[in-house]
Amino acid sequence: MTVLSSADRDNAEKKVKSSYFDLPSMEISAAFPQATPASKFPPCTSDYYNFNDLLTPEEQAVRKRVREFMEKEVAPIMTEYWEKAEFPFHIIPKFGALGVAGGSIKGYGCPGLSITANAIATAEISRVDASCGTFNLVHTSLGMLTIALCGSEAQKQKYLPDLAQMKTVTCWALTEPDNGSDASALTTTATKVEGGWVLEGQKRWIGNSTFADLLVILARNTTTNQVNGFLVQKDAPGLTVTKIPNKIGLRIVQNGDILLKNVFVPDEERLPGVNSFQDTSKVLAVSRVMVAWQPIGISMGVYDMCHRYLMERKQFGAPLAAFQLNQQKLVKMLGNVQAMFMMGWRLCKLYESGQMTPGQASLGKAWISSKARETASLGRELLGGNGVVGDFLVAKAFGDLEPIFTYEGTYDINTLVTGREVTGIASFKPPASRGRSRL
Repeated sequence: MTVLSSADRDNAEKKVKSSYFDLPSMEISAAFPQATPASKFPPCTSDYYNFNDLLTPEEQAVRKRVREFMEKEVAPIMTEYWEKAEFPFHIIPKFGALGVAGGSIKGYGCPGLSITANAIATAEISRVDASCGTFNLVHTSLGMLTIALCGSEAQKQKYLPDLAQMKTVTCWALTEPDNGSDASALTTTATKVEGGWVLEGQKRWIGNSTFADLLVILARNTTTNQVNGFLVQKDAPGLTVTKIPNKIGLRIVQNGDILLKNVFVPDEERLPGVNSFQDTSKVLAVSRVMVAWQPIGISMGVYDMCHRYLMERKQFGAPLAAFQLNQQKLVKMLGNVQAMFMMGWRLCKLYESGQMTPGQASLGKAWISSKARETASLGRELLGGNGVVGDFLVAKAFGDLEPIFTYEGTYDINTLVTGREVTGIASFKPPASRGRSRL
Protein backbone atom coordinates (compact mmCIF):
# COMPACT_ATOMS: atom_id res chain seq x y z
CA MET A 1 0.00 0.00 0.00
CA THR A 2 1.41 3.38 -1.07
CA VAL A 3 1.04 6.26 1.37
CA LEU A 4 0.91 9.58 -0.46
CA SER A 5 2.38 12.75 0.97
CA SER A 6 0.08 15.70 1.61
CA ALA A 7 1.30 17.46 -1.55
CA ASP A 8 0.85 14.35 -3.69
CA ARG A 9 -2.64 13.85 -2.27
CA ASP A 10 -3.61 17.43 -3.18
CA ASN A 11 -2.29 16.98 -6.71
CA ALA A 12 -4.21 13.72 -7.09
CA GLU A 13 -7.43 15.39 -5.99
CA LYS A 14 -6.90 18.25 -8.45
CA LYS A 15 -6.54 15.78 -11.33
CA VAL A 16 -9.88 14.19 -10.43
CA LYS A 17 -11.71 17.54 -10.36
CA SER A 18 -12.97 19.13 -13.57
CA SER A 19 -11.83 22.57 -14.65
CA TYR A 20 -15.20 24.01 -13.63
CA PHE A 21 -15.35 22.32 -10.21
CA ASP A 22 -14.96 25.53 -8.18
CA LEU A 23 -17.20 27.78 -10.25
CA PRO A 24 -19.96 29.63 -8.35
CA SER A 25 -23.53 28.49 -8.86
CA MET A 26 -25.62 30.02 -11.61
CA GLU A 27 -28.03 32.80 -10.82
CA ILE A 28 -31.43 31.18 -10.33
CA SER A 29 -33.02 33.38 -13.00
CA ALA A 30 -30.50 32.00 -15.51
CA ALA A 31 -30.60 28.44 -14.23
CA PHE A 32 -34.40 28.36 -14.26
CA PRO A 33 -35.75 31.18 -16.42
CA GLN A 34 -39.33 29.90 -16.63
CA ALA A 35 -40.42 31.09 -13.17
CA THR A 36 -39.67 34.17 -11.08
CA PRO A 37 -37.76 33.49 -7.83
CA ALA A 38 -38.91 34.79 -4.45
CA SER A 39 -36.22 37.50 -4.43
CA LYS A 40 -38.82 39.36 -6.50
CA PHE A 41 -41.76 38.65 -4.26
CA PRO A 42 -45.13 37.81 -5.84
CA PRO A 43 -48.17 40.07 -5.41
CA CYS A 44 -50.63 39.09 -2.70
CA THR A 45 -53.36 36.86 -4.15
CA SER A 46 -54.19 35.04 -0.90
CA ASP A 47 -56.80 37.48 0.51
CA TYR A 48 -59.59 35.73 -1.39
CA TYR A 49 -62.40 36.77 0.97
CA ASN A 50 -61.25 40.41 1.15
CA PHE A 51 -60.32 40.24 4.83
CA ASN A 52 -58.54 43.55 4.34
CA ASP A 53 -62.01 45.12 4.59
CA LEU A 54 -62.17 43.96 8.23
CA LEU A 55 -59.17 46.10 9.13
CA THR A 56 -59.26 49.70 10.30
CA PRO A 57 -57.46 52.35 8.22
CA GLU A 58 -54.63 52.27 10.78
CA GLU A 59 -54.31 48.50 10.47
CA GLN A 60 -54.40 48.70 6.66
CA ALA A 61 -51.66 51.34 6.74
CA VAL A 62 -49.49 49.11 8.94
CA ARG A 63 -50.05 46.19 6.56
CA LYS A 64 -49.06 48.29 3.53
CA ARG A 65 -45.97 49.74 5.20
CA VAL A 66 -44.66 46.42 6.44
CA ARG A 67 -45.42 44.61 3.17
CA GLU A 68 -43.52 47.18 1.12
CA PHE A 69 -40.54 47.06 3.49
CA MET A 70 -40.30 43.27 3.51
CA GLU A 71 -40.66 42.92 -0.26
CA LYS A 72 -38.08 45.63 -0.95
CA GLU A 73 -35.49 45.12 1.78
CA VAL A 74 -35.72 41.47 2.86
CA ALA A 75 -36.97 39.41 -0.09
CA PRO A 76 -33.82 39.97 -2.19
CA ILE A 77 -31.44 38.79 0.56
CA MET A 78 -33.36 36.23 2.64
CA THR A 79 -32.33 33.09 0.72
CA GLU A 80 -28.65 33.99 0.95
CA TYR A 81 -28.78 34.58 4.71
CA TRP A 82 -30.98 31.53 5.32
CA GLU A 83 -28.44 29.37 3.50
CA LYS A 84 -25.56 30.85 5.53
CA ALA A 85 -27.55 30.70 8.78
CA GLU A 86 -26.50 34.29 9.44
CA PHE A 87 -28.50 37.33 10.48
CA PRO A 88 -28.56 40.44 8.22
CA PHE A 89 -27.65 42.95 10.90
CA HIS A 90 -27.61 45.82 8.41
CA ILE A 91 -31.43 45.77 8.19
CA ILE A 92 -31.98 46.30 11.95
CA PRO A 93 -31.92 50.15 11.75
CA LYS A 94 -34.42 50.01 8.86
CA PHE A 95 -36.53 47.57 10.86
CA GLY A 96 -36.48 50.00 13.76
CA ALA A 97 -37.61 52.87 11.52
CA LEU A 98 -40.60 50.76 10.41
CA GLY A 99 -42.41 51.61 13.65
CA VAL A 100 -43.66 48.16 14.68
CA ALA A 101 -41.15 47.23 17.39
CA GLY A 102 -42.94 47.43 20.71
CA GLY A 103 -46.24 46.46 19.10
CA SER A 104 -49.17 47.27 21.36
CA ILE A 105 -47.06 48.90 24.11
CA LYS A 106 -48.21 52.48 24.70
CA GLY A 107 -45.79 55.28 25.59
CA TYR A 108 -42.01 55.19 26.02
CA GLY A 109 -41.53 55.70 22.28
CA CYS A 110 -43.50 52.56 21.40
CA PRO A 111 -46.10 52.58 18.58
CA GLY A 112 -49.14 51.60 20.69
CA LEU A 113 -50.65 49.48 17.92
CA SER A 114 -53.89 47.60 18.36
CA ILE A 115 -53.49 43.87 18.93
CA THR A 116 -54.91 43.35 15.44
CA ALA A 117 -52.42 45.78 13.85
CA ASN A 118 -49.60 44.04 15.72
CA ALA A 119 -50.85 40.69 14.42
CA ILE A 120 -51.11 41.98 10.84
CA ALA A 121 -47.54 43.29 11.06
CA THR A 122 -46.40 39.86 12.28
CA ALA A 123 -48.15 38.16 9.37
CA GLU A 124 -46.73 40.54 6.77
CA ILE A 125 -43.19 40.11 8.08
CA SER A 126 -43.55 36.31 8.13
CA ARG A 127 -45.20 36.25 4.68
CA VAL A 128 -41.79 37.14 3.24
CA ASP A 129 -39.46 35.69 5.89
CA ALA A 130 -40.40 33.72 9.00
CA SER A 131 -37.01 34.30 10.63
CA CYS A 132 -37.51 38.06 10.63
CA GLY A 133 -40.93 37.40 12.11
CA THR A 134 -39.35 35.45 14.95
CA PHE A 135 -36.67 38.10 15.48
CA ASN A 136 -39.34 40.77 15.92
CA LEU A 137 -41.61 38.59 18.07
CA VAL A 138 -38.83 37.71 20.50
CA HIS A 139 -37.76 41.34 20.70
CA THR A 140 -41.29 42.83 20.93
CA SER A 141 -43.80 40.30 22.26
CA LEU A 142 -41.48 38.64 24.79
CA GLY A 143 -38.58 40.90 25.77
CA MET A 144 -40.12 44.37 25.46
CA LEU A 145 -43.57 43.27 26.61
CA THR A 146 -42.15 41.72 29.79
CA ILE A 147 -40.48 45.03 30.64
CA ALA A 148 -43.68 46.95 29.82
CA LEU A 149 -45.97 44.69 31.88
CA CYS A 150 -43.63 43.63 34.69
CA GLY A 151 -40.92 46.29 34.87
CA SER A 152 -40.57 49.28 37.16
CA GLU A 153 -41.20 52.78 35.86
CA ALA A 154 -37.46 53.41 35.89
CA GLN A 155 -36.80 50.25 33.87
CA LYS A 156 -39.43 51.20 31.29
CA GLN A 157 -37.98 54.68 30.86
CA LYS A 158 -34.43 53.35 30.72
CA TYR A 159 -34.89 50.57 28.16
CA LEU A 160 -38.08 50.82 26.12
CA PRO A 161 -37.33 53.92 23.99
CA ASP A 162 -34.11 52.49 22.52
CA LEU A 163 -35.66 49.05 22.13
CA ALA A 164 -38.60 50.59 20.24
CA GLN A 165 -36.19 52.04 17.69
CA MET A 166 -34.09 48.86 17.70
CA LYS A 167 -31.03 50.83 18.73
CA THR A 168 -30.77 47.96 21.19
CA VAL A 169 -32.15 44.42 20.92
CA THR A 170 -33.50 42.11 23.59
CA CYS A 171 -34.19 38.41 24.08
CA TRP A 172 -36.26 36.36 26.54
CA ALA A 173 -34.79 33.34 28.31
CA LEU A 174 -37.17 30.78 29.82
CA THR A 175 -36.47 27.40 28.18
CA GLU A 176 -33.72 25.19 29.61
CA PRO A 177 -32.03 21.98 28.40
CA ASP A 178 -34.03 19.95 30.94
CA ASN A 179 -37.20 22.04 30.97
CA GLY A 180 -38.99 22.70 27.68
CA SER A 181 -42.71 21.93 27.78
CA ASP A 182 -42.42 21.73 31.58
CA ALA A 183 -41.00 25.25 31.68
CA SER A 184 -42.42 26.01 35.13
CA ALA A 185 -39.93 23.49 36.56
CA LEU A 186 -36.99 25.70 35.55
CA THR A 187 -33.84 25.20 37.61
CA THR A 188 -31.81 28.35 36.90
CA THR A 189 -31.38 29.97 40.31
CA ALA A 190 -31.30 33.52 41.66
CA THR A 191 -29.68 33.92 45.07
CA LYS A 192 -30.04 37.17 47.04
CA VAL A 193 -26.78 38.84 48.00
CA GLU A 194 -25.91 42.31 49.22
CA GLY A 195 -26.96 44.85 46.59
CA GLY A 196 -28.40 42.35 44.13
CA TRP A 197 -28.69 38.77 42.97
CA VAL A 198 -26.43 36.01 41.68
CA LEU A 199 -27.74 33.93 38.76
CA GLU A 200 -26.59 30.35 38.08
CA GLY A 201 -27.88 28.02 35.40
CA GLN A 202 -28.35 27.31 31.73
CA LYS A 203 -30.86 28.29 29.05
CA ARG A 204 -31.36 26.85 25.56
CA TRP A 205 -33.08 27.79 22.29
CA ILE A 206 -33.09 31.50 23.13
CA GLY A 207 -33.69 33.54 19.97
CA ASN A 208 -31.64 36.74 19.45
CA SER A 209 -29.47 35.78 22.43
CA THR A 210 -26.10 35.75 20.65
CA PHE A 211 -26.34 39.46 19.84
CA ALA A 212 -28.96 40.83 22.26
CA ASP A 213 -27.91 43.89 24.23
CA LEU A 214 -30.33 43.06 27.04
CA LEU A 215 -31.35 39.58 28.17
CA VAL A 216 -34.56 38.95 30.13
CA ILE A 217 -33.72 35.95 32.33
CA LEU A 218 -36.27 33.97 34.33
CA ALA A 219 -34.80 32.22 37.36
CA ARG A 220 -35.95 30.55 40.58
CA ASN A 221 -35.53 32.54 43.80
CA THR A 222 -33.64 30.25 46.17
CA THR A 223 -35.39 31.79 49.17
CA THR A 224 -39.03 31.78 48.04
CA ASN A 225 -38.72 29.01 45.42
CA GLN A 226 -40.76 31.25 43.09
CA VAL A 227 -39.83 32.35 39.57
CA ASN A 228 -38.46 35.90 39.29
CA GLY A 229 -37.36 37.99 36.30
CA PHE A 230 -34.04 39.78 35.79
CA LEU A 231 -32.49 42.12 33.22
CA VAL A 232 -28.94 41.11 32.32
CA GLN A 233 -26.55 43.14 30.19
CA LYS A 234 -24.76 41.35 27.34
CA ASP A 235 -21.30 42.04 28.81
CA ALA A 236 -22.13 40.84 32.35
CA PRO A 237 -19.20 38.87 33.84
CA GLY A 238 -20.00 35.15 33.95
CA LEU A 239 -22.48 35.31 31.04
CA THR A 240 -21.68 33.20 27.97
CA VAL A 241 -23.87 32.74 24.89
CA THR A 242 -23.07 30.39 22.01
CA LYS A 243 -24.98 29.85 18.77
CA ILE A 244 -26.92 26.62 18.22
CA PRO A 245 -25.90 25.25 14.78
CA ASN A 246 -27.36 22.73 12.32
CA LYS A 247 -31.01 23.85 12.35
CA ILE A 248 -33.35 22.86 9.51
CA GLY A 249 -35.66 25.84 10.03
CA LEU A 250 -35.55 29.53 11.01
CA ARG A 251 -31.88 29.40 10.09
CA ILE A 252 -31.55 33.20 10.07
CA VAL A 253 -32.66 33.33 13.72
CA GLN A 254 -29.67 33.21 16.04
CA ASN A 255 -30.76 30.76 18.75
CA GLY A 256 -28.31 30.38 21.59
CA ASP A 257 -27.24 28.33 24.57
CA ILE A 258 -26.84 30.62 27.58
CA LEU A 259 -24.55 29.79 30.49
CA LEU A 260 -24.86 31.82 33.71
CA LYS A 261 -21.97 31.31 36.12
CA ASN A 262 -22.01 33.57 39.17
CA VAL A 263 -23.66 36.41 37.19
CA PHE A 264 -24.35 39.40 39.44
CA VAL A 265 -27.50 41.43 38.76
CA PRO A 266 -28.10 44.66 40.72
CA ASP A 267 -31.33 45.02 42.71
CA GLU A 268 -32.58 47.69 40.32
CA GLU A 269 -32.45 45.21 37.44
CA ARG A 270 -34.86 42.74 38.98
CA LEU A 271 -38.32 42.91 37.37
CA PRO A 272 -40.68 43.72 40.27
CA GLY A 273 -43.74 42.34 38.48
CA VAL A 274 -42.44 38.78 38.11
CA ASN A 275 -42.97 37.05 41.45
CA SER A 276 -44.18 33.63 40.27
CA PHE A 277 -44.39 31.62 37.08
CA GLN A 278 -48.02 32.73 36.74
CA ASP A 279 -46.82 36.30 36.18
CA THR A 280 -45.36 35.22 32.84
CA SER A 281 -48.85 34.22 31.64
CA LYS A 282 -49.86 37.81 30.84
CA VAL A 283 -46.85 38.02 28.51
CA LEU A 284 -47.40 34.59 26.99
CA ALA A 285 -51.09 35.32 26.35
CA VAL A 286 -50.13 38.09 23.91
CA SER A 287 -47.13 36.31 22.43
CA ARG A 288 -49.14 33.14 21.76
CA VAL A 289 -51.64 35.15 19.72
CA MET A 290 -48.80 36.80 17.79
CA VAL A 291 -47.08 33.47 17.18
CA ALA A 292 -50.36 32.14 15.75
CA TRP A 293 -50.12 34.89 13.13
CA GLN A 294 -46.68 33.77 12.00
CA PRO A 295 -47.94 30.62 10.22
CA ILE A 296 -50.81 32.67 8.80
CA GLY A 297 -48.30 34.98 7.15
CA ILE A 298 -46.08 32.11 6.04
CA SER A 299 -49.04 30.37 4.43
CA MET A 300 -50.02 33.57 2.64
CA GLY A 301 -46.54 33.80 1.15
CA VAL A 302 -46.51 30.12 0.17
CA TYR A 303 -49.86 30.45 -1.60
CA ASP A 304 -48.83 33.67 -3.34
CA MET A 305 -45.61 32.03 -4.56
CA CYS A 306 -47.36 28.87 -5.75
CA HIS A 307 -50.07 30.85 -7.55
CA ARG A 308 -47.49 32.77 -9.56
CA TYR A 309 -45.33 29.71 -10.15
CA LEU A 310 -48.22 27.64 -11.53
CA MET A 311 -49.13 30.44 -13.92
CA GLU A 312 -45.54 30.82 -15.18
CA ARG A 313 -44.22 27.25 -15.25
CA LYS A 314 -45.23 25.21 -18.31
CA GLN A 315 -45.20 21.47 -18.92
CA PHE A 316 -46.88 19.40 -21.64
CA GLY A 317 -47.48 22.62 -23.53
CA ALA A 318 -49.59 24.30 -20.85
CA PRO A 319 -49.13 26.22 -17.58
CA LEU A 320 -49.14 24.01 -14.49
CA ALA A 321 -52.20 25.99 -13.39
CA ALA A 322 -54.19 24.32 -16.20
CA PHE A 323 -54.09 20.87 -14.58
CA GLN A 324 -56.93 19.70 -12.35
CA LEU A 325 -54.77 18.16 -9.63
CA ASN A 326 -52.78 21.36 -9.29
CA GLN A 327 -55.90 23.50 -9.09
CA GLN A 328 -57.31 21.21 -6.40
CA LYS A 329 -54.18 21.55 -4.26
CA LEU A 330 -54.01 25.29 -4.80
CA VAL A 331 -57.63 25.77 -3.77
CA LYS A 332 -57.13 23.63 -0.67
CA MET A 333 -54.21 25.88 0.28
CA LEU A 334 -56.36 28.95 -0.36
CA GLY A 335 -59.14 27.61 1.85
CA ASN A 336 -56.66 26.94 4.63
CA VAL A 337 -55.39 30.52 4.48
CA GLN A 338 -58.92 31.96 4.69
CA ALA A 339 -59.82 29.80 7.71
CA MET A 340 -56.51 30.51 9.45
CA PHE A 341 -56.89 34.26 8.97
CA MET A 342 -60.43 34.21 10.34
CA MET A 343 -59.43 32.30 13.47
CA GLY A 344 -56.47 34.63 14.04
CA TRP A 345 -58.64 37.71 13.55
CA ARG A 346 -61.23 36.40 16.01
CA LEU A 347 -58.49 35.72 18.59
CA CYS A 348 -57.41 39.34 18.32
CA LYS A 349 -60.95 40.58 18.84
CA LEU A 350 -61.45 38.29 21.85
CA TYR A 351 -58.22 39.60 23.37
CA GLU A 352 -59.08 43.25 22.69
CA SER A 353 -62.46 42.80 24.40
CA GLY A 354 -60.89 41.03 27.39
CA GLN A 355 -62.69 37.75 26.64
CA MET A 356 -59.85 35.55 25.32
CA THR A 357 -59.01 32.50 27.43
CA PRO A 358 -55.71 30.57 27.53
CA GLY A 359 -57.43 27.63 25.89
CA GLN A 360 -58.62 29.74 22.98
CA ALA A 361 -55.12 31.11 22.41
CA SER A 362 -53.63 27.62 22.60
CA LEU A 363 -56.17 26.13 20.19
CA GLY A 364 -55.50 28.97 17.76
CA LYS A 365 -51.74 28.46 17.83
CA ALA A 366 -52.01 24.66 17.58
CA TRP A 367 -54.62 24.46 14.81
CA ILE A 368 -53.22 27.30 12.72
CA SER A 369 -49.66 25.92 12.81
CA SER A 370 -50.91 22.45 11.83
CA LYS A 371 -52.86 23.87 8.87
CA ALA A 372 -49.82 25.90 7.84
CA ARG A 373 -47.79 22.71 7.80
CA GLU A 374 -50.35 21.14 5.47
CA THR A 375 -50.36 24.23 3.27
CA ALA A 376 -46.56 24.27 2.93
CA SER A 377 -46.55 20.55 2.19
CA LEU A 378 -49.02 21.01 -0.64
CA GLY A 379 -46.96 23.91 -1.95
CA ARG A 380 -43.83 21.80 -1.89
CA GLU A 381 -45.59 19.21 -4.04
CA LEU A 382 -46.80 21.82 -6.51
CA LEU A 383 -43.30 23.18 -7.10
CA GLY A 384 -41.82 19.76 -7.85
CA GLY A 385 -38.02 19.92 -7.89
CA ASN A 386 -38.06 23.65 -7.15
CA GLY A 387 -39.95 22.83 -3.98
CA VAL A 388 -36.69 21.71 -2.36
CA VAL A 389 -34.62 24.84 -3.04
CA GLY A 390 -34.94 28.03 -1.06
CA ASP A 391 -34.97 30.31 -4.10
CA PHE A 392 -38.71 29.78 -4.58
CA LEU A 393 -39.63 30.35 -0.90
CA VAL A 394 -41.66 27.18 -0.34
CA ALA A 395 -38.76 24.92 0.73
CA LYS A 396 -37.58 27.58 3.17
CA ALA A 397 -41.09 28.07 4.54
CA PHE A 398 -41.50 24.29 4.77
CA GLY A 399 -38.45 24.12 7.04
CA ASP A 400 -39.28 27.29 8.99
CA LEU A 401 -42.67 25.94 10.03
CA GLU A 402 -41.13 23.03 11.92
CA PRO A 403 -39.72 25.07 14.83
CA ILE A 404 -42.85 27.27 14.82
CA PHE A 405 -44.96 24.13 15.18
CA THR A 406 -42.95 23.43 18.34
CA TYR A 407 -42.15 26.73 20.06
CA GLU A 408 -44.54 28.77 22.22
CA GLY A 409 -45.97 25.42 23.28
CA THR A 410 -45.81 22.35 21.06
CA TYR A 411 -48.93 21.32 19.18
CA ASP A 412 -49.56 18.58 21.76
CA ILE A 413 -49.07 20.78 24.82
CA ASN A 414 -51.33 23.49 23.40
CA THR A 415 -54.07 20.94 22.77
CA LEU A 416 -53.75 19.85 26.41
CA VAL A 417 -54.17 23.46 27.57
CA THR A 418 -57.39 23.66 25.58
CA GLY A 419 -58.41 20.18 26.70
CA ARG A 420 -58.00 21.17 30.35
CA GLU A 421 -60.15 24.23 29.78
CA VAL A 422 -63.03 22.41 28.07
CA THR A 423 -63.06 19.35 30.36
CA GLY A 424 -61.80 20.76 33.65
CA ILE A 425 -59.28 17.89 33.83
CA ALA A 426 -55.53 18.52 33.64
CA SER A 427 -53.67 15.76 31.80
CA PHE A 428 -50.14 17.15 31.58
CA LYS A 429 -48.60 14.57 33.88
CA PRO A 430 -48.91 10.78 33.60
CA PRO A 431 -51.23 9.12 36.11
CA ALA A 432 -49.58 8.09 39.38
CA SER A 433 -48.07 4.62 39.08
CA ARG A 434 -49.98 1.86 40.79
CA GLY A 435 -48.44 -0.38 43.40
CA ARG A 436 -48.62 -3.41 41.12
CA SER A 437 -49.43 -4.16 37.53
CA ARG A 438 -53.07 -4.51 36.58
CA LEU A 439 -52.02 -7.63 34.69
